[in-house]
Amino acid sequence: MRKVVLFNSLGKKMEEFVPIEQGKVSFYVCGPTVYNSPHIGNMRPVIVFDVWRRLFKAIGYEVTYVSNYTDVDDKIINRAKELGISEKELTEEVIAEFRDMVEKVGSLQPDITPKPTVYMDEMISYIGDMVKSGAAYEADNGDVYFSVESVGDYGSLSGNTPEALNAGARIEVRGAKRSPLDFALWKKTEEGIRWDTPWSQGRPGWHTECCVMINSIFKEQGGLIDIHGGGFDLKFPHHENEIAQAEAHNHHKLAHYWIHNGFINIDNEKMSKSLGNVLLAKDIIAKFGGMPFRLMVLNAHYRAPLSFTEETIGEAEKSYQKILLAYKQAAVALQLEGIDPSSLKGEGEDKFLDAMCDDLNTPNALSELYAEIKVLNQSLRMRPLNLDSVKGSLGKLNDYLNILGIQVPYPVLSDEDKALYKAYIDAKAAKDFAKSDELRALLSAKGIL
Repeated sequence: MRKVVLFNSLGKKMEEFVPIEQGKVSFYVCGPTVYNSPHIGNMRPVIVFDVWRRLFKAIGYEVTYVSNYTDVDDKIINRAKELGISEKELTEEVIAEFRDMVEKVGSLQPDITPKPTVYMDEMISYIGDMVKSGAAYEADNGDVYFSVESVGDYGSLSGNTPEALNAGARIEVRGAKRSPLDFALWKKTEEGIRWDTPWSQGRPGWHTECCVMINSIFKEQGGLIDIHGGGFDLKFPHHENEIAQAEAHNHHKLAHYWIHNGFINIDNEKMSKSLGNVLLAKDIIAKFGGMPFRLMVLNAHYRAPLSFTEETIGEAEKSYQKILLAYKQAAVALQLEGIDPSSLKGEGEDKFLDAMCDDLNTPNALSELYAEIKVLNQSLRMRPLNLDSVKGSLGKLNDYLNILGIQVPYPVLSDEDKALYKAYIDAKAAKDFAKSDELRALLSAKGIL
């Protein structure tokens, strides 16, 4: 198995990936809270962790990839009331749109997409276990809180230790809590969807949902997984609080490796509702296309901030067209020789895989892809056509594009198309320009030229 090195946010250093079970990767990525149309920031983890998944599969691992939909939350309750529909109607509508966006940016759907509403019995039981152990407590108002002081190394992921937090001024104090650092596991509520428990009628806290679903789905591993991923903004408090609960309940940190992607900014400014610069994924994809957007995301290292500008998306559009044109020309040329372009596999992709296995260095990997595009274009210009060279380049490109998740559609030629193309070549050779122009127009209309 090829060596993979990644930056582990837990420990803040580069580490070699060593799986819990040889040859297998258990992967969980925090998904969206489904109360509104996804924005382009929601799509960065969708793309980044899809490429991580594809890479592990390409080098021989069996991957179980899980990403949730948070379908119970105050934002969902409030949005459903605004629209005059049920929370279930709202969440199902947003999930359908999100799944469509996942497809349009070229990502694979997760193997498992858990929803908190389906795991409510497990959540109530999990919280009950922590109340019994003393890691959590019931407040007078019917809420249940996690006691941060019950774990010894709170802050190990984010660096936000109890000492640092207590020294700061940005602490929410609620009388029901024993400590201002404690966070809600269960919230009593009289609004929206709610469940009966020994403590109150209400719903779970957000930080509890993911760790319980991981604990349930990966029960055979004791609720411990290889990789937990998500956006940088989730590191604190969400992921920190997940770790605290896993330590209290299962005596481990939930995952061996924690991976976080950077933000997408808009013209180098933070995307926010207050600035009025939130860009919806469906609008950007409709305007520029899913593949140019994906390529723009991969042009930056996943841990670095990425700025969406006319320039960055424009560069991605041009690059995608170069890939598309070269690939389509090669695919047509090979089909005329009776070769299926999609069947070709590459050899000698060490530089590409070295870049990808070095903390998913997609900018360097893309440099290898563009270098191969240049080789392919040179081969396509040769007369007579060097078929072996074209096949070799296309085989490598198939591997590169599959791992990066970049889709390159090409025309599949029928016998009629091949005959038409041959007639076009013969007309050109005979210098029958009127005929060749006529046939070229027909081939162009079919997307072959």
